[in-house]
Amino acid sequence: MKALITGASSGIGRDMAIILSEMGYDLILVARSEDKLNELKEEISTNCIVIATDLSVDKNCFDLYKKTKDENIDILINNAGYGIHGYFKDSPLENDLNMIDLNVKSVQILTKSFLNDFIKKDSGRILNVSSSAGLTIGGPLFASYYATKAYVSSLTRGIYGELKSIKSKVTISHICPGPVDTGFNKKAGISKFSSKPLDSRYVAEYAIKKMLKGKLTIIPGAKMKIAMFFSKFISEKLMLDILMSFQKGKE
Repeated sequence: MKALITGASSGIGRDMAIILSEMGYDLILVARSEDKLNELKEEISTNCIVIATDLSVDKNCFDLYKKTKDENIDILINNAGYGIHGYFKDSPLENDLNMIDLNVKSVQILTKSFLNDFIKKDSGRILNVSSSAGLTIGGPLFASYYATKAYVSSLTRGIYGELKSIKSKVTISHICPGPVDTGFNKKAGISKFSSKPLDSRYVAEYAIKKMLKGKLTIIPGAKMKIAMFFSKFISEKLMLDILMSFQKGKE
């Protein structure tokens, strides 16, 4: 058994790597920081390949697939990604586009590449790390990030429907957590959480458990499940006001 994990050097991706290794999976760990990947490799008891690369560059995504397509991968976890906090008008366009390249284009390239291989052998699992942001109507002060995660969640659900229609044994899932205690806030430029975050290890364990059962939409934490349920009964404008207040609470 073998899993490829992007964004494996920290946070949820790192915890997923440790958990899957404990379950007996060999690993291919991908992130930009070779040092952090090698540190993680020392904690892994199963066979582990480290690939340091920047997946916001299209060529690197295609190269990653070429390097690993013959590794008989059973699980692909698209975890690499980040967010930008602040008014849309103020963020440099270059930063927005780099985030779209990583959060969206790398997921598109790797999902399509490995999915076709999985369909041919009629086995394999894909887990796309999205966010509760991907299930809402939009996110003031996080507009571009919410949009990228909406893309990831919509893509995942569409592919799920296609796999079901052809009776494939391949599964695809997306995990949509709320705040998680990782390095996300620091990179996004946020000084604090507006609500108590979930533990990263818990989120990783929950995601893997549900992915292996073939669940499509994975929402860890009772509070987020309740919030997503009641959001269906709130008008768009009111919901945007609530989200604006929520995001401003992180400053």
